Formats: sequence, structure tokens, C-alpha cells
Amino acid sequence: MIYFDNAATTFPKPETVYRAMDNCQRTFCANPGRGGHKLSLQSGRVILEARELLADLFNSGSPERIILTYNATEALNLALKGFLKRGNHVITTSMEHNSVVRPLKTLEKRGVDTTIVQCNEYGEIDISDIEKEIKKETVLIVSTHASNVVGTILPIIDIGNLAKKYGLDFLVDASQTAGLYEIDVNKMNISMLAFTGHKSLMGSQGTGGLYIKKGLELEPLMEGGTGSKSESLYQPDIMPDRFESGTRNTPGIAGLCAGIGFINSKGINNIREHEQNLTKYFMDGIRDMGSVRIYGTKSAGRQAPVVSINIGDVGSSEVSYVLDQEFDIMTRPGLHCAPLAHKTLGTMDQGTVRFSFGYFNTKEQIDEAITAIEKIAGGV
Repeated sequence: MIYFDNAATTFPKPETVYRAMDNCQRTFCANPGRGGHKLSLQSGRVILEARELLADLFNSGSPERIILTYNATEALNLALKGFLKRGNHVITTSMEHNSVVRPLKTLEKRGVDTTIVQCNEYGEIDISDIEKEIKKETVLIVSTHASNVVGTILPIIDIGNLAKKYGLDFLVDASQTAGLYEIDVNKMNISMLAFTGHKSLMGSQGTGGLYIKKGLELEPLMEGGTGSKSESLYQPDIMPDRFESGTRNTPGIAGLCAGIGFINSKGINNIREHEQNLTKYFMDGIRDMGSVRIYGTKSAGRQAPVVSINIGDVGSSEVSYVLDQEFDIMTRPGLHCAPLAHKTLGTMDQGTVRFSFGYFNTKEQIDEAITAIEKIAGGV
């Protein structure tokens, strides 16, 4: 079996992640913050460790500014629905995932004005196109860090500087980059950073989070038990409790801590170099196949380890099915929950077959994929 669907979720995980989750479940998985006994306290320490590791990874300062969620979708919904109000104007890009676009469409019904800035056919954006859309009602710019469809890396440093110039807040969707690219929320002028734990952070599904800069006010998505100020009938204002009602996913967060530990032990730059080398090797191997089309920048240095292709006019789902059934190679076909990105790329009707590489993939596996694509293309 060859797994090339790491942009959806990384697999396999480091062994330390499996061990950490199993150890948590078996030895101390009580409810964090809901009791004074030693097992509850030990669970609480895992939650705190995750905040500290993430705060260090993103250079965000205070760990309490890291809100733990169940995925990046929840984090993005919290950021958008908690921050934007009637009469506000927000600017975003045509390469966004539906986790950004759908909340914004809901907010439009509530009086929020949205502008979607068109990217070019490679998924790249011109900063001047963003700047000319800024108006007095504009309060927020939202951008993915890297496209989940073709991996194109957007210039978030430049966008952050633009936001700072105009006194705007800046929300970044780092679902495809957290744990793989260095992110410094202070240097990049990022007001809110949404991330998931189950992709390049090497953790399990059911983990994610949102960094919120100091002084930024959001309304919570939900209220409930927090284990703090239980005498009050109102949601506490303290961070991070204000945004974390209900029981946390302690086993998943234990795995997330181990995943970040693995990244720190290997070195984020070394992990990225390995995945970029695989990306380049793959694209070089299929670049000259006549019926194969590669989308995006076609440059491993300008994109995350995500490559989308099509073979002739064959449907992307059919190609992915053949890769799975005949070659035991797992990819993701279709629109990847990002229809605006596919409209930008010109692939809305056909979709694409997405290959996404991870730390545990090898060149030998890439060779098998190249051979499989060559055989499929030969029959078109």
C-alpha cells in the first residue's frame, strides 16, 4: 500500500504519537480541569503542554492565546463568526477551502460584506489586487497559507504587512503548513492563525486550534462547562476558557504533543526538504508525459508537497479508482472541498487527482506512482 493523501491527513503517524495516545487512554485519561485528583491534574498538564508547544512553534507568546479545537474548520468558524459583525467588510482569495468560504457566505446573510480576490491560473495572488479592494469598512483579510488543491504558497508575509499598513486584522488558514513551514505570528503580523493537528503536525484527527492575538475580541461559538468559575451562569471571560466549553480530546492532544515533539526532534526544515524533494522528483517524472497535465506552479519551492494532475479527459475519480484498485496507490480525486480554487485553475468540470506527500513517503514509492501514471496514460 502506498499512501499519497497526506494533505487530507498524514498517515502513518510517528510511533511516539501512537504510544502517547495509548498511554493516555490506559493510564490517566480523566477529565482535565474537572477535578482536583491526580488523574485529572495529569490530563490538565497534557493540555497545558500542547498550548506551550504550539505557542513556541508559532512564536505566539502566551500559551493561553492558543485555543484548542477539534479541527481547523471549527477554528476558522470561531475566528470568522466570532470576529465579523454586520457592516464589516472582509477580503479573501479565490484559493480558499470551503471552511473559509461557507462561513463567509453565511455571514453575508447577516450583513457582512465579502470580496473574493481572484488568483491567477497557478493559484498565485497579486498583493495590489488585495490592496485596491480595501475600503473604510474593511476589518479583516483572510488567506490560506498554501492551497490544499495544488499547494501554491501564498505570500502571507506580504499580506500581513499590507494588513498592518491599513490597520486591519489578518486571519491565516495554516491547515496545509503548520508543522511543515516556519510560522511566526508576530513577524508575519498574523492576528489569528487556524491550524489542524492531524496533518503536518503529525497528530491525530479531532485536534486543531486557533491562535488569537492579545487584545482581539471574539464572541465564542458556544457556551458551557469550562471547569472554571462554575458559580457563574455566564461564560467566563478568561482565556482560553472563554472559547473551550466541554471536555477536550485529551488522548488526541497527547498525540499532538508527541507529534510536535517528533517535528522538533527531526527539524522542521529537514522534514520540509524531504517532502519538497519528493514533490520535485514526482513532477520531474511525469512532466513530459504527453497526456498528463500538472496544475499549479509546477515548482517544488513555491508549493507545499501537493501535486494535482489529470490524464487526458479521463475523470479524476476514475483515475484515482484505478490507482487504488490496480496499483494500491491512494490519492484524492474531485474538487477537494475547494470549488473556487478549481474554478481558478480551470478544473471545475473534471476535478483533479491530488497526490500529497508526507515525511514517511519514499522515492521508491514515487517511482511506483510514476510507473502507474505512465501505464494509465498509455491507455488513454
